Amino acid sequence: MSGILDLLSSDAGKQLINGASGQLGLNKASAASALGAAMPMILGAMGNNASSSGGASSLLKALGGSNHSSGGMLDNLGSILGGSSIDDKVMKDGGNILGHVFGGQEGNAAKAVSKASGIDLNAAMGLMKTAAPFVMGYLGKQAMSKGVSDQNGISDLLGGLLGDDNDNQKDMASKLQGFDNNDLSIDDIAGLMTGGGKSGGLLGSLGKLFG
Repeated sequence: MSGILDLLSSDAGKQLINGASGQLGLNKASAASALGAAMPMILGAMGNNASSSGGASSLLKALGGSNHSSGGMLDNLGSILGGSSIDDKVMKDGGNILGHVFGGQEGNAAKAVSKASGIDLNAAMGLMKTAAPFVMGYLGKQAMSKGVSDQNGISDLLGGLLGDDNDNQKDMASKLQGFDNNDLSIDDIAGLMTGGGKSGGLLGSLGKLFG
């Protein structure tokens, strides 16, 4: 998942981690580890949705909207995260994105991030609401620069960020998207995030990088 690690290690990623940690009362290592759990899961869920032509079309339409196509939050991190609180419009946008991506299971997704990273539930949800517009801004900018306009293109873009952990993250996200219809608990899913695989390694790498 070098794409995610590279993104969070970039200047924009560091600005996201620094700003979000300050706004949500987290240390940088905790914020980084939580983002290392949340962002792959969000991308995996988007990948699942984009596996249908309707889902891909809906995502491409959202990426082409004014909020995301030119970079959105990605290009305004200083003003968004530099004040006394995260912009209400960003948080509302993030909540809407999460609701759509996880099909109403965003609360359980936040619980899994909370348990996997050790931050409290409110902070986990706040971090996810902050991360979602950041991810959309990045994808929107990439889609525009690369001329992505169809299902194969958006699937390749998402898969490129997740790298060789793509299938694993999509499977994990599907367990949350269909949480009411599977036998796994939140603890089980959080365990998958930290269970020594590539995603667990990413949480550890980010924690060390920003510790």
